[in-house]
Amino acid sequence: MSEGETNVLMAALGMACAAAGCLTVAWWRTRRRWQSAVGERGWLLERERESASRSAVAAERDRIARELHDIVSHNVSLMVVQAGAAREVLDTMPDEAAAALRAVEDAGRGAMTDLRHLLGLLAPSQSGDDAAYEGGGEVAGPVELAPQPGLDRLGPLVDRISFAGLPVEVRICGEPRPLPQGIDVTAYRIVQEALTNALRHGDGGEAEVTVRYADHALRVEVLNTGPSVLTGTAPTRTVPRHGEGTGRGLLGLRERVAVYGGDLDARRRLGGGYRVRARIPLDRP
Repeated sequence: MSEGETNVLMAALGMACAAAGCLTVAWWRTRRRWQSAVGERGWLLERERESASRSAVAAERDRIARELHDIVSHNVSLMVVQAGAAREVLDTMPDEAAAALRAVEDAGRGAMTDLRHLLGLLAPSQSGDDAAYEGGGEVAGPVELAPQPGLDRLGPLVDRISFAGLPVEVRICGEPRPLPQGIDVTAYRIVQEALTNALRHGDGGEAEVTVRYADHALRVEVLNTGPSVLTGTAPTRTVPRHGEGTGRGLLGLRERVAVYGGDLDARRRLGGGYRVRARIPLDRP
């Protein structure tokens, strides 16, 4: 091989080595960028998982808080009203006082049962049974979990409220039909919260519950009578400018209704008393 051919071969070999080096450096840089991108994507996915987890925990806490409020507020309100009635007639009408105290006992037992159900779902026993605890902390046996109440339980609810001193009239408009469980529970809670507030804050009077099964929506309205704001005899509690209720119970109800694309309005009536009105779509996909 001549010297010229050798020089050409060496030059070609050098160029090939340089090209291979450049390709190696380019591949290494590409691999580094790919690893960095994968690492960053993994970090973003981890952040998204953590954010989703925090949101789920917050939503569950809100749900538990609403359930606890519904259970405790309703039953404790009944107990307070009945205990006060028993105290007033204890000396003059012992039979009526005894009936009121039995109502207090029933409300307390109902609250304890509902709380056991809720806490049993949150922290079940190691054996998988929902153990019931009676006075003294002794295990009385497993509690049979019951479904959450729906509109089919309006009768017992109205009976409890009426016995506590607030007469309630119920009107059902339209043809009753099975409802999705969430909507059924929400409608029941609306009536329960409105009647409990009327019993707790009302000055006598009576209440009226209307459940209307429309073609595409369920409408629930609870009215109660009371002192009129026009006569200046209404309670002096602060009411928002637009009349919307802002108690924790009403806020929870508004969130419940919003989940199904509905709306809830709660405001004081000019003629006296309070009105809670809700509309929940039934044909939402």
